[in-house]
Amino acid sequence: MGNMDDDGVTFAQSYESIAANKNASTPISNGHIPNQNFVPREMAKQQHEKELNEVEQEVQQDRVEVEEQQQLLLNKQLKFSAPAYTEIRTRSGGLHFKRTSEGSYHPATNEGHATSEGKQTCDDDKFKPSQAERVLSAEREHYQKTSFEDVPLHTACLTYLGFYLLMILGYINQLLFVPKVATEKARDGYVTLYDAFESFYSRYVYRRVRDCWNRPICSVPGDELVLKDRVTDDYGWSFRFTGTETRCLNLGSYNYLGFAAATGACADNSEQRAREKGLAYCSSRCELGNSQMHIDLEKLTARYCGVEDAIVFGMGFATNALNLPSLLGPNCLVVSDEKNHASIILGLRLSGATTRVFKHNNMRDLDRVLRTGVCYGNPKNGGKPWRKIMILVEGIFSMEGSIVRLPEIIALKKKYKAYVYLDEAHSIGSMGPTGRGVVEYFGIDPKDVDILMGTFTKSFGSAGGYIAGSKKLIDFLRTNSHAHCYASSISPPIVQQIYTSMSIIMGEDGTDTGRNKVQQLARNTRYFRKRLAQMGVITYGHEDSPVVPMLVYLFSKIGAVIRTLTTRHIAVVGAGFPATPIMEGRIRFCLSAAHTKDQLDYALDVIDDVSENLGLKYSRKPRDPNPIEY
Repeated sequence: MGNMDDDGVTFAQSYESIAANKNASTPISNGHIPNQNFVPREMAKQQHEKELNEVEQEVQQDRVEVEEQQQLLLNKQLKFSAPAYTEIRTRSGGLHFKRTSEGSYHPATNEGHATSEGKQTCDDDKFKPSQAERVLSAEREHYQKTSFEDVPLHTACLTYLGFYLLMILGYINQLLFVPKVATEKARDGYVTLYDAFESFYSRYVYRRVRDCWNRPICSVPGDELVLKDRVTDDYGWSFRFTGTETRCLNLGSYNYLGFAAATGACADNSEQRAREKGLAYCSSRCELGNSQMHIDLEKLTARYCGVEDAIVFGMGFATNALNLPSLLGPNCLVVSDEKNHASIILGLRLSGATTRVFKHNNMRDLDRVLRTGVCYGNPKNGGKPWRKIMILVEGIFSMEGSIVRLPEIIALKKKYKAYVYLDEAHSIGSMGPTGRGVVEYFGIDPKDVDILMGTFTKSFGSAGGYIAGSKKLIDFLRTNSHAHCYASSISPPIVQQIYTSMSIIMGEDGTDTGRNKVQQLARNTRYFRKRLAQMGVITYGHEDSPVVPMLVYLFSKIGAVIRTLTTRHIAVVGAGFPATPIMEGRIRFCLSAAHTKDQLDYALDVIDDVSENLGLKYSRKPRDPNPIEY
């Protein structure tokens, strides 16, 4: 399998207009071919000019034919043996895409493509800001704006059948063939270090689609990125690099506001800071890793969140995993959403608190769990009251694309006198009229949320995390947080990147760049989601969420979509079991303010054709026949 189709048409030939351009090199999916224009020499004699021109035209025509043959041969030589770069077909006619000449954008022909910053402004008269309308009740507005559909029965049956078939083939493979993995020696009498089923699953199920994950990139993850091509010669046991690269439209990174760029104020300031202060402090904040930059960043974060104080950490995952044990103990009750992130789950396990899970975004179930906890107390302590009760939710759920029903949670918090811990990793910067998260989106007083947590790895294009709240809370964490006392502090260029990007979002740089980015993201999100709904695919989540999961269900279709989109220069992320339930395999699109309408239109046209070809249009909802306005 490779980029050569059964009918002899190559991927490069499907974009003939690219090859027709002789003024620049021709980028293709497996590298760049330098242009070699033939420049005729000046004629020595005037009387031979006509004959020489005719000869030159013949030579040029022969040269074009030779170049086309060389191109075809090169594609054959460099065709990818890994299925990650193979167009998946289920019809004899294959996929039919618009040619590049019909549109103004294609990733392979737009190297160094300018982003939309400052170029695509929103019409204030027509633009709808990213905030709750608050016309209907919070519950009715939630259901009106959230997309969810049950899986069709035949698709459910095929999904289970396909998964169990993979398992059966895996066990047969395990019995008949020796796996290409390293074996430990001198371990007689030792207990097995690894779980048997996890080892089996990773070797014989996940390995079949392993090429679709952990793909290395060699560029900035902006509106576009460059994949480092690799192939496998042993069915996924190992990979080798081909030495070529593929430029793709980036629909997989969390670069919501487009700050992950190698140019601009953020990059320039971070570079200057690295030259002045170095790359690391090599110490924790409690020892020799504290600086005025960290203090200034914490003050800026507190003002940004609208609270008294804030504390920053060097890793977003550790912000949850290492701070929750400081806030909770064995005699505490935690009521956690079933779709919460792994960092929250790990932090709760480390804390030793009793955890009760409620159905995702289901306020009636949350009320039931809280009422039971308050009425019956701690059964391990003779029914005595819990020392504290805490509700843990996320602003935007990273796998579902749904938004927390915060107004109703605040009402339940006040009713049962519980604390609220809000993880705004994906919502901070990407939600609200000025990018201050779901708290601003719903128009809620930040002080009604006891603990505001967020990360700098998404909207701010950097690394690390923060916790914001009352000064009493932050002072407690400065003394008791493992992430503050023992982990290395944030490096100077990372601090500078966060500070600059946050200042731009807040408008403290004296420009409207931050406001325009937030509005551009909101516009891109609504346009992309409406177009997907018009296609007939099933998507999850809220209409204002930039995380857009598209349900493909079958395990095999996750790999098929990722591989096919890669051949069309679109990089996406797939998610399947065990990250999601077996029945809910999906492709997750992450939108950015850096994406232009041309880029989104190109991606949507390709997704439409792939969905039609692979049978992904499961939705039974009525489709809007009218054109979607941007």
